[in-house]
Amino acid sequence: MTTPFATAEVRNAVELLASRSLIRLVIEIDDNGAIPPRRLAGTLSDLSAHQLRRAAEAARAHGLVRTVPGAGLELTDSGSELADLYDAAAHWARRHYFPAPVCEFSSRIRHVLDLLAPSLATECVDGLPRPSAAQLPSDEAEADLARPRALLIQWLAGNPQATRVSEPEPVA
Repeated sequence: MTTPFATAEVRNAVELLASRSLIRLVIEIDDNGAIPPRRLAGTLSDLSAHQLRRAAEAARAHGLVRTVPGAGLELTDSGSELADLYDAAAHWARRHYFPAPVCEFSSRIRHVLDLLAPSLATECVDGLPRPSAAQLPSDEAEADLARPRALLIQWLAGNPQATRVSEPEPVA
């Protein structure tokens, strides 16, 4: 299954999905269940209040989380599918030591998304980051990318709002 995306759409989606704070929020809820709003800062203590607010706003705006009275922030079906994509990307990166044998979870995901991005664009990919030749995976690793690539394509096709290039806010 291939769904063509414009370079700008791919760039926008990767920028959103590779956000460290969004990754932390989605994975934390996926691993441990709903987070009450007042416990968000304590649960994700490595993120600033600004990062938490932006991640929660982005997650709500893109339909990844919802607030459930009495429970807090929980993942929607779309958020659960994104968590599955994150897990598959991180698993591939750990298995193939990408980008390095020891690396932070969110950094692994960003590198995998950057690696997959050029293959999703319909036109010339000059605007997308390319991994250096030294970082390119082996033939086996390339074949193993099929699952994360398929999950990403499926997620983007089901969540077109993530590919839309946001308009700059008008100055008042």
